[in-house]
Amino acid sequence: MINRVFIKELLGFKEINLEFNSGLVVITGPSGAGKSVFIGSLLSSFGISNQEAKLCEITIKQPKDLSSLEFDLEDEITIKSIKKDRVRVFIDGQNASKKALKALFKDYISYISVRDKSGFESESLIQLIDSYARDKDSKFSTTLDKYLKNYKIYKDKLEQLNFAKNRTKESIERVEFLKFEIDKLSKLNIKIGEYDELLIIKKQLSKLDKISEVTSKAQDIFGYEDSIYELFNMLEKDSSYFSDTMNQLRGDLEDIDALSEELSDIDIEEVLNRLEDISTIVNRYGSEEEALEYLSKKAEELANYKSLEGNLDELESEVNKLNSNLKVEAKRITKIRSKYAEKIESGLLSYLKELKLPAIKFHFKNIEIYNLGADELSIDMNGTKVEQLSGGEFNRVRLALLTVAANKSTEGIIILDEIDANVSGDESIAIANMISRLSNSFQIFAISHQPHLSSKANEHILITKDSNGSYVKALEGEDRVKEVARIVGGERYTQEAINFAKKLYKEVK
Repeated sequence: MINRVFIKELLGFKEINLEFNSGLVVITGPSGAGKSVFIGSLLSSFGISNQEAKLCEITIKQPKDLSSLEFDLEDEITIKSIKKDRVRVFIDGQNASKKALKALFKDYISYISVRDKSGFESESLIQLIDSYARDKDSKFSTTLDKYLKNYKIYKDKLEQLNFAKNRTKESIERVEFLKFEIDKLSKLNIKIGEYDELLIIKKQLSKLDKISEVTSKAQDIFGYEDSIYELFNMLEKDSSYFSDTMNQLRGDLEDIDALSEELSDIDIEEVLNRLEDISTIVNRYGSEEEALEYLSKKAEELANYKSLEGNLDELESEVNKLNSNLKVEAKRITKIRSKYAEKIESGLLSYLKELKLPAIKFHFKNIEIYNLGADELSIDMNGTKVEQLSGGEFNRVRLALLTVAANKSTEGIIILDEIDANVSGDESIAIANMISRLSNSFQIFAISHQPHLSSKANEHILITKDSNGSYVKALEGEDRVKEVARIVGGERYTQEAINFAKKLYKEVK
């Protein structure tokens, strides 16, 4: 319920400061005075329309079911909108966006305009029936909540399954690539340090002929060995160091001969090819160690892809089981909804008759399960689809539905923009009676050009305009009678219009 509205510099209005009680608030005044502008400012406070006022501040009593993880809400919530270069919104002093504002109050605020033909979408009809059924049957609430909980689990699993399927589809090419990479690296049989070893062998092979030539020349030294020993003996010098050196040299030359023989047996082309292969791997991965690490990781990835198929079957089985269980639950929900839809149809008969309208019928169509079950709902009126109804008929049906679904625990605000425009006297009376009944459950703000609704208002707001701007005034007593007389007879209303207005108020009392 809106407790108070304070607005500054709203187009033609300098300032609006009003307090409200529960029930029906009717807003009247001459055409063009600013009634819709005022209603638009109320709507902007809930994120439904654009902010036009420099400042708009409203306080509302917090609905019992309203909660937010984003905002800390007081028992009396203050919504403040300031328009300067841009619009800034605060909820109980906390910064908020228009989107967050609208999301917070979407189930609390209803706006019905004579030009608007929304509200009969399948989801809206389902929510209306569910709200009615929850009020009558606590077990139905438990059933719905259980279904929604299980549906969320199902959706999560379905998303996992679809993701896994996409991965499996993508993995076909990936697996082939991994197999190719692993096969290529495995066949090379890479050994750590092999690259450096091959470089040394390549260097040695390039000098093989020169090594053989120099080794052959070096062998000549042994032809002078006996002469050296003879000289040492003549000079009586110790020849042991020379003997050791020659033995060491003889051993080294034998090793060099063995290496030369070994190098002679090596296939140079094979070495160069192997070196080229290993060089490519080292250049790509950095080293033999990194190449082997890469091979290990790719083998692990391939193993994961292979296990994915088994997980996919298991996940698909789980999703199918959840789907089957949800279909059973959805069928149970449809059965309960159908029962209460019939009750609503029956309860609507008297309201529709009063509104000069024929009966309406709910039509259930079974569809794939979704968060609200497996129902798609539509209604018709005596065989006529709601889309084919006139604006007046459409909104009278909507009022009747709201009225039959309302209960003592219902909370919320309904804003009506000229919903009783262009109707006959009897229809105007019926609409006024319907809105009056509805105001027992909702706080209602209604722009009206009809006397019957104005006379039933708990509060009557007059909006007028002159050359200096627009003005708002809460009417009481005789002023209310005069305004109803103006609605009936125009600006120069007669005593007859006054008497008619008094009669209307007397009938209300």
